[in-house]
Amino acid sequence: MANGSTVQEFILLGFGIELQVRVLLLSFFAILYILTLAENITIIMLVFLDAQLAQLPMYILLSNFSWMEMCYVSATVPHMLFNLVSPPGLISFHGCFLQFYFFFSLGSTEFLFLSTMALDRYLAICHPLRYPQLMSRHFCYALVGACWIVGFLWFSIPVTLISKLSFCGSNIIDHFLCDPVPILSLACPPLRNTPFVLQIFIHVFFSGNVCLVVLSYGFVVLNLINSTSQGSRRKAFSTISCHIMVVTLFYGTVAGMYLIPGGENHSEINKIVSIFYTAITPFLNPLIYCLRNDQVKAALGKLLKRKETFLRRKEAIS
Repeated sequence: MANGSTVQEFILLGFGIELQVRVLLLSFFAILYILTLAENITIIMLVFLDAQLAQLPMYILLSNFSWMEMCYVSATVPHMLFNLVSPPGLISFHGCFLQFYFFFSLGSTEFLFLSTMALDRYLAICHPLRYPQLMSRHFCYALVGACWIVGFLWFSIPVTLISKLSFCGSNIIDHFLCDPVPILSLACPPLRNTPFVLQIFIHVFFSGNVCLVVLSYGFVVLNLINSTSQGSRRKAFSTISCHIMVVTLFYGTVAGMYLIPGGENHSEINKIVSIFYTAITPFLNPLIYCLRNDQVKAALGKLLKRKETFLRRKEAIS
């Protein structure tokens, strides 16, 4: 990452709040982070230990999604917690751009997984008889690999271009993470076409994923409206509505942060919006996508019974 910069480190201002409020935020985000990790670890363990779930494409996607969510929150939240303990938050130049790259790459991977899971629901509900052939395990693993590879390659060019700009003035980032909007505001002219390239990459990626999700869930809703079975329709609507709610929350906050012109002029609002897609949605996703699912509940019950049986045998032996 060689560049003409004289800045060796950045200062993340964070939230700029008093000690008492900072302690409350620290406690809240620490608990939220631990719960998010616990939820996703539980899902990965259930899929890994339950032979039935491990064979189903939906849960192959969800287990990878859970692993991605753990990495996603770990890219920003631990550093944010550390900065709440000892502000201001110093971060090296290379460390800042590494966080920027991993945060955007994992966020891109989340977009792709949400689109893939929407496609999976479309195939399962609209083409149930052909679903095993359309969503085979080989095709599912190919989709998983594509999500990871494309997610980590897509924003490598914008990140590289931004890292090669000169940062010869202020090194204060008015945010709690290394985000491209405040980073670009610190870069010295000429910026050349870097902001334009970044926006092109964001808009193309966002629009493509939104179109796929809208089309998938749109066809699902139309199929359910025309369904003759009211019981299955009600259950499917309940599940799909929760999925749509999470997708809307995640996509809406990201759009408000990166796609609305003039968003860079409202730093405090941007911080609040960023909290939703960095900490809130990763906490909600496992609850809605997995832990409310009957098959997951059944697998969790079997795992708890197995553990209880093991403990009883251990007591009997001792």
